[in-house]
Amino acid sequence: MFIDPHAHMISRTTDDYEAMAASGVVAVIEPAFWLGQPRTNVGSYLDYLSSIVGFERFRASQFGIRHYCTIGLNSKEANNEELAEGVMELIPRFALKEGVVAIGEIGYDEQTALEDKYFRLQLELAKELDLPVMIHTPHRDKKNGTSRSMDVCIEHGVDPGKVVVDHNNEETVREVLDRGFWAGFSIYPSTKMGNVRMVEILRKYGAERVIVDSACDWGISEVLAVAKTAQLAIQTGIPADQVRLACYQNALDVYGQSGQMKEEDWLNPQAIDQRALYEGNSILRGGREPVVGSTKDRRSMDDLIIE
Repeated sequence: MFIDPHAHMISRTTDDYEAMAASGVVAVIEPAFWLGQPRTNVGSYLDYLSSIVGFERFRASQFGIRHYCTIGLNSKEANNEELAEGVMELIPRFALKEGVVAIGEIGYDEQTALEDKYFRLQLELAKELDLPVMIHTPHRDKKNGTSRSMDVCIEHGVDPGKVVVDHNNEETVREVLDRGFWAGFSIYPSTKMGNVRMVEILRKYGAERVIVDSACDWGISEVLAVAKTAQLAIQTGIPADQVRLACYQNALDVYGQSGQMKEEDWLNPQAIDQRALYEGNSILRGGREPVVGSTKDRRSMDDLIIE
């Protein structure tokens, strides 16, 4: 069994859900994030948050995957102060809904003053609500941005044991682990981290507080990143218990602190029934025969390497 603790499934297809389920993914966590273009008003954010706590949970369930999410104002849109103020009023309404396991993904992009302001406000909200935090670390000036993110968490009295610092690489991992935070790694083709590099990190640092995710979204990304990395790690000699920690147990341990995510959720799942409706809508189109019981994989695990 695998958990993909960072997957923007609202951007993915039903084929992706089928493939993930067939690869062994039993649960996904969908962080609230940037849609690829700026939102024009707070109403579009309201609808987006409603979708990831609502219809997307239903859609995942139709393929036998348990769906959770995190709620937050992403760092890019923190720079639109009018929008950000409106979103900050929305977040408490959504953060305590069923299936919400953290405040996130929050943090820095360009490390501006506004990003810093809303990062700090959301850390305070996470403390108030006693929720874990998922941190997005910047793509540029990553090392300094990662250090700064942890400094701010400590300054606000946030327990590192409740914070996942995501999008790590070889440059940041040591400090994150040494300071007691959870270290997330997004296996992202061509950019952030390939899975060959990820396996070497597991070999060097072990799997304690290390989390593998796909961060799959609307861009070029790989929904099978967790399963492929796990298989590659096993094939190259990483002990199975270490792989299980990085690709399953650690995500459950940190986000389970929310009280919203339990192993029983998927050990005794409801049977798939694609005849089900969500607000009158189903995932079926045309005269397609609904699946009742289990889905079939239409994709392959043959291409194991992600570069």
